[in-house]
Amino acid sequence: MSCVGNVIWMIFGGIGAFIGWGILGVLWSITIIGIPIGKQCFKIASFSLAPFGREIRDDGEGVSLILNILWIVLGGFEMFLAHLISALFLAITIVGLPFAGKSVELAFLSLAPFGKRIV
Repeated sequence: MSCVGNVIWMIFGGIGAFIGWGILGVLWSITIIGIPIGKQCFKIASFSLAPFGREIRDDGEGVSLILNILWIVLGGFEMFLAHLISALFLAITIVGLPFAGKSVELAFLSLAPFGKRIV
């Protein structure tokens, strides 16, 4: 079932989210200081391409608070809004509700991606 969900997700928003996270990852990876942030963007990009059958867990790292604050100011809030708008459009139909749920999950992940692990 997760394979079918992932294929439908890719058609109705997954590829756009993947491209958005990938662009952010490339932009963050330009500098040496931004490489850890870019690496996390690439992890989220792979999750946003196929989120069904995978879940997000907390790691609870100590440095994650500082990186999350920096992230919200420099790109996270825009991704949060993009995923929420996507969720609103996906929630219009009953069939789109599971996809809207994954988009909301990605929205909250985009607010605080550090200290999270994708399993």
